[in-house]
Amino acid sequence: MKIFSKIFSSLSPCRLFHGCNRLLTSQIISYYDSVNRCEKELPEYFNFASDVLDKWLQLEKDGRRPANPAFWWVNDEGEEVKWSFEELGFLSRKTANILSETCGLQRGDRVIAVLPRVPEWWLLNVACMRAGIVFIPGTSQLTAKDILYRLQASKAKCIVTNDTLAPAVESVMSECRFLKTKLIVAKGSRDGWLNLKELFAVTSADHKCVKTRSRDPMLIYFTSGSTGSPKMVVQSHGSYGIGFATSGRYWMNLTPSDIMWNTSDTGWVKAAWSSVFAPWINGSCVFVHSLPEFKPATLSRYPITTFCTAPTAYRMLVQHCLSSYKFMSLKHCLSGGEALNPEVMEQWKIQTGLDIYEGYGQTETVTICANMKGMKIKPGSLGKAVPPYDVQIIDDHGTVVPVGKEGNIAIRVQPERPFCMFSEYMDNPEKTAACMSGNFYVTGDRGIMDEEGYVWFVGRSDDIINSSGYRIGPFEVESALIQHPAVMESAVVSSPDPIRGEVVKAFIVLAPAFVSHDPEKLTQDLQQHVKKVTAPYKYPRKVEFVQALPKTATGKIQRKVLRNKEWGKA
Repeated sequence: MKIFSKIFSSLSPCRLFHGCNRLLTSQIISYYDSVNRCEKELPEYFNFASDVLDKWLQLEKDGRRPANPAFWWVNDEGEEVKWSFEELGFLSRKTANILSETCGLQRGDRVIAVLPRVPEWWLLNVACMRAGIVFIPGTSQLTAKDILYRLQASKAKCIVTNDTLAPAVESVMSECRFLKTKLIVAKGSRDGWLNLKELFAVTSADHKCVKTRSRDPMLIYFTSGSTGSPKMVVQSHGSYGIGFATSGRYWMNLTPSDIMWNTSDTGWVKAAWSSVFAPWINGSCVFVHSLPEFKPATLSRYPITTFCTAPTAYRMLVQHCLSSYKFMSLKHCLSGGEALNPEVMEQWKIQTGLDIYEGYGQTETVTICANMKGMKIKPGSLGKAVPPYDVQIIDDHGTVVPVGKEGNIAIRVQPERPFCMFSEYMDNPEKTAACMSGNFYVTGDRGIMDEEGYVWFVGRSDDIINSSGYRIGPFEVESALIQHPAVMESAVVSSPDPIRGEVVKAFIVLAPAFVSHDPEKLTQDLQQHVKKVTAPYKYPRKVEFVQALPKTATGKIQRKVLRNKEWGKA
């Protein structure tokens, strides 16, 4: 509709990005940073919309903050949306009224949003905060079966999706007795669905934000483990709303003058980290590009200062001749989601002149470890613990192991559990209890801590390969392989062996220049290469060349799929 189109056009003229007084920044985030550092108590009441976003909004109205966009969205068709914090507030209040009044949702009810990178996803995030509704994101790659499971498990009363996934929702509706309302984000109407864009034309922006406690539930993410159905991770208003103040300020190095582009899919928790909470608590601009695949030209075309993407994307990017692009504004690069190979970091530095600051965390946590701005970067390391976490390497009995010894990466939760950890696995007390060992929460990742407190990732506990008594982490073998010019990507898993029990197998995607090479000779070359780069016993005794590796929606390699195939569990 015309009214909606007008709202979603570039509401303000293109503005210059000015620096913001550091004192004003301090007024917004220093308090929450001090909570992260355990210098102040967690406030009893907190709501990110009213206590953070509306504070930036007020600074804009008072003329004490440059009117830089809070949100900037573009797509390949040349469409563009820019909102200030004031405009974000206006539109999110409308959305909150749609959820509360039109959809009849009450505080504590749950909404599932299965949407691609469209502006409405961000409005729904903030609107749910304002109304006290629990927001449940899902990737657009969900199938009808996935959607059914999530609707039944969460007891969500409303689902929001687009034309593409609406048929999948309709096919399972009869089995979802809690589902009351369906909202569609589309240009046209659809029978049985309320149209979000049409409702904007007739909905008031007069909405009072509810008063939420810091420990009230705000988000639920479905996360998959090595066994069983996806678990529901509950995060509170305080855990994610306040928990990224320190890492946003010191790992992401964000200020109000920064424009941050995080490439994560909206269904992945990293979108909450780097496209909602960390940038907005620092008053930064969230940049979103709705493209089917990443293009390096975007980094040079737009004045992006801070860039965050998965290691897989960096591995692909360094295959380009990046020196042909000019990244005039780019000054800080980040990575998370899986460990980043030192070779890729080195190539990125050579081609762009910039370091990559790696961070590490989980759906259940905020940032656990990171390479903070100003720290010495040790390529291949996850960095050091981020406040308020006390990170240790422990054995299977919950005892801290000596420096340099491999063990489970864990967070101390006794005598006091850090506020920024997840509340629980909803409706699953057994799983909630199972991730604890002694005084620690166990991440499920294996690692080593060096004498300076840097944490080094070895692999997921269920990824570790035990060959003839040798424990081998797939990441270290992959890091060795990627240093060979023939290897564009690799995934290393265990494979059954009648003598050794299991051996290392590498699935390799070849660089274009090596596709026509003799496979047998290339296999031998790669095996000898790994023996020279790392301990010889880690070399892949089996090698298979493939055209592509199985990946999640976020681009993370799914070793589990390959491992199951090897062991006949596919």
